[in-house]
Amino acid sequence: MHPRSLIVTATLAVFLPLAGTAVQAQDFPPKKTVTLVVGFAAGGSADSAARVIAKKLGENIGHTVVVDNKPGAGGNLAHAQVVHGPSDGSVLLFGSVGPLTISPHFMKVGYDPLKDLAPLSMGVSFPNVLVVPASTGIKTLGEFVAKARRDPGKLDFASTGPGSAAHLAGELLNDVAQIDTVHVPYKGGAPALQDVLGGRVTAFYAAPPTALPHIDSGKLVPLATTGLTRPAYLPQVPTVAETYPGFNATNWYAFVASAKTPKPLLDRWNTEIVKVLNTPEVRESLLKHGQTAAPSTREELGQFMAAEHRKWGRISRERKITAD
Repeated sequence: MHPRSLIVTATLAVFLPLAGTAVQAQDFPPKKTVTLVVGFAAGGSADSAARVIAKKLGENIGHTVVVDNKPGAGGNLAHAQVVHGPSDGSVLLFGSVGPLTISPHFMKVGYDPLKDLAPLSMGVSFPNVLVVPASTGIKTLGEFVAKARRDPGKLDFASTGPGSAAHLAGELLNDVAQIDTVHVPYKGGAPALQDVLGGRVTAFYAAPPTALPHIDSGKLVPLATTGLTRPAYLPQVPTVAETYPGFNATNWYAFVASAKTPKPLLDRWNTEIVKVLNTPEVRESLLKHGQTAAPSTREELGQFMAAEHRKWGRISRERKITAD
């Protein structure tokens, strides 16, 4: 055999196995079960939205998509797990505003959300709603603020964890209304809601899916919503911004994956997720739970996350927010 042929043969022997590995690494759907990690307990808003989307996603790709609840540290444990987990496209994260853009500013989370996680698509967005048990007798935001001013440090509010959208909403109201209410973190919306319903916590900046059934039953009183406009499902409830102009603490969940995941897989997941979020039955199901489907390109989500990261970083520093 000619020496040059020997070189070519040897080169192919080295690179062909590597090429095969690359192709296998980008199999879609992945050969193993797809896991959608959620950083909060079952029964909360993140969990309910994830399950609606995961069901349709599994149907579309002809592969099982399992929701895996990993609560703890305001969702940060789940986010860190995905950062350091498989990068073959088999593990996705239904990330939330807190761990992605807020808590890294004042907690040791073990990851950089803008570098270690790759954006796939925005999932859903919605305002939280400030609710109190009917037993408190508080009926309006004005009454809540007045009571907090009379008894500084006596009223408390629940959140889904340190650095969550609910936490920052409470800190923002403390700031703009010049009141002192105490933050009480939980591992998810469901356990927080139970303590609010039981009267063990005064208030909760709740996600609509967890709060609406209890608002309808009269057990919880909605005082205000945290977005810039009134949502269609609570048109009678004012926004905090109507009293304190510019107040905005919108909640959102987005799909991300390990930044080590090959780009073709990231792009394919974007295509599949956007397809699901544009499906009428999925959009309607989410809306019934007070959530709006918000599909995006990977680039749009990346830019949005960076902007939110800057915004909440500034507020965290100004309010001197800690993980307590």
